[in-house]
Amino acid sequence: MTAAVITALPGLTAGTWTIDPVHSAVTFSVRHLMVSKVRGEFTEFSGQVTIENDGSASVAADIAVGSVTTKNKQRDEHLHSTDFFDAANHPTATFRSTGVRSEGSEVFVDGEFTLRGVTKPVTLSLEFNGVNPGMGQGEVAGFEATTVINRKDFGVNFDAPLENGGAVVGDKVTIILEIEAIKQ
Repeated sequence: MTAAVITALPGLTAGTWTIDPVHSAVTFSVRHLMVSKVRGEFTEFSGQVTIENDGSASVAADIAVGSVTTKNKQRDEHLHSTDFFDAANHPTATFRSTGVRSEGSEVFVDGEFTLRGVTKPVTLSLEFNGVNPGMGQGEVAGFEATTVINRKDFGVNFDAPLENGGAVVGDKVTIILEIEAIKQ
């Protein structure tokens, strides 16, 4: 992490910051029927942000894809299938950072995202919400990170064309991470 990144993340001190799943969310949205978006959430995930004494940073996260919920049981079961996540054969999606950088006032986390056994580079746009002393269990830090992926890059190739053109499910998926992490 460069000095500019450290300046952009004031109060984030050296140590391991563990994601608090009770106060965090891993969500996504994707175009549906060309006119609206379906939103979903993964309810089981874990991860850490590690800040070294030299200011360098790394991020690691695991997501249980079988924990997906879109508030529709039939759709959720379809998402578990080989048409989408293939949860039986690839139960975990992972993110491992390769670098943290700043451009002006913006901070980005570059890394490798693995879904269905396919690993591709992705960049998360990071919003740092600050550090708070917490409520007796240690300091907490807040982050929001977003990225957009093409599902087909990860082997999620399900297509159901519509009569008048387009598809039931869009290719671009927006991933939003709202993270509260506790310093260990």
